[in-house]
Amino acid sequence: MIRRAALLIGLLATPAMGSGPRLVSINPCVDAVLMQVADPDQIAGISHYSQDPQATSIPIALADRFKATSGTAEEVVALRPDMVMSGEHVAPSTIAALERMHVRLEQYPVPSSVAESEQQVRDIARVAGHPERGEALARRMEAAVTAARSAPGKPVPALIWEGEGLVPGAGTLADDLLRRTGFVNQSAAYGLKQWDVLPLEYLIAKPPRVVFSVAAAEGRADRMTSHPALARLRRFTTIAPYPERLLHCGGPTLIEAANRLAVVRREVTR
Repeated sequence: MIRRAALLIGLLATPAMGSGPRLVSINPCVDAVLMQVADPDQIAGISHYSQDPQATSIPIALADRFKATSGTAEEVVALRPDMVMSGEHVAPSTIAALERMHVRLEQYPVPSSVAESEQQVRDIARVAGHPERGEALARRMEAAVTAARSAPGKPVPALIWEGEGLVPGAGTLADDLLRRTGFVNQSAAYGLKQWDVLPLEYLIAKPPRVVFSVAAAEGRADRMTSHPALARLRRFTTIAPYPERLLHCGGPTLIEAANRLAVVRREVTR
């Protein structure tokens, strides 16, 4: 039985001829998209972050079916890909190695809006050879975001506190998702930039209705969740856990993020 299970996993992770381009992803956000738009036998490698329970955007049991790399030139080239998919930043040595091997590199920056994320999904699916799957996923993403905004009422003042005061502001995917699910990001009210640090004193002096806390979701303390003034802040503000894996990726992760935001909005507007 064990040998049969191992063989099955091996077949899922081993590319077959003719199923489309042989793909290696070195970005966990791209990994999550590929799991839904590519055939398993096309995926020759994924990012090692996807096999880290604290960083993955896909189920660990699914990620463990695939070879993982740290994105070095040696690891990537050894997998003999037809195409490598990555984020915006790639080591120069990896780029040079891929050029020497005539391997195509597709780079996808962190999207700054829901619409941009939907377009990335369509593009990843297209280059993987399955455009119809990308269109279907993009429609599911849009439907989830639209459903999350269906509750009536005025936008709820909120912000996302990643840890030690780091807050996403205007021009970020998190900002657009908050706006589209019935919140107004208070980052601008504090004069913060795209990604900026909010002093705890400012937060206490002018608390929003909701603080989405990464630390609260991860079961750890930071200078906000452990500060004595937090007890007073909770009289005005809901501290809502918000897993870090929902913060940095678009694609199918947006569906779970939108659902989480919708749950909190319903709770605070009852």
